[in-house]
Amino acid sequence: MDFLLNLNWVAIGQIILIDILLGGDNAIVIALACRNLPANLRTKGILWGTFGAIAIRIVLIAFAVTLLQVPYLKIVGGLLLLWIGIKLLAENDDEHGDIQASDRLLTAIKTIVVADLVMSVDNVIAVASAAEQAGEHQLALVIFGIMVSIPIIIWGSTIVLKLMERFPIIITFGAGLLGYLAGGMIVSDTAVAPWIAANWPGLDFLIPGTAVHVNIPSIIGAVIVVATGFVLTRKQARAES
Repeated sequence: MDFLLNLNWVAIGQIILIDILLGGDNAIVIALACRNLPANLRTKGILWGTFGAIAIRIVLIAFAVTLLQVPYLKIVGGLLLLWIGIKLLAENDDEHGDIQASDRLLTAIKTIVVADLVMSVDNVIAVASAAEQAGEHQLALVIFGIMVSIPIIIWGSTIVLKLMERFPIIITFGAGLLGYLAGGMIVSDTAVAPWIAANWPGLDFLIPGTAVHVNIPSIIGAVIVVATGFVLTRKQARAES
């Protein structure tokens, strides 16, 4: 119980939101890969495929959190995260046409795991960034956040998608979160953080009289993602009309 009380629930909330927004494709992949399985094997295919995908993703995120300590890698990851956030707002392409169904359990499981591995690059970077900025218990936060969000993705994907369609602000908020993480990620890179701390110490501060922590580069990152995504969406709407 003490462990749960000491967890960073803000970071867990970020990880869950990221998983839902960027991991919603998992439900589609699982459905497509298992659609030809016999009824008595379909549940096994879903469960084992999901378990394999979760295990691989946790390993990848654990490596990613460690690699983020390499100089300049956070800058690259932060720029990529900005692009992922903009893409989340601006793109609606269907990328699942090449997911093959199978009537064999192991083949379906392999399809789910491989497809999740290929599609999880954005998710891994975003979750690693959220966990890395959270401080202690990074891997525990990742595992807990993923374990909570995966059932939502698999069994509640229809509800989540309907909520996103009805309240687009959820997607905008999620994309802004990615931009927020990206801004903080870039300026905390070990190659530039000492120079920034010495020359621009006011970039990170507490609002007087409150416990609210403000990171200006993170806010700039969120604004860049939301503003760019809005402009690109408007351009797409004009082109389609």
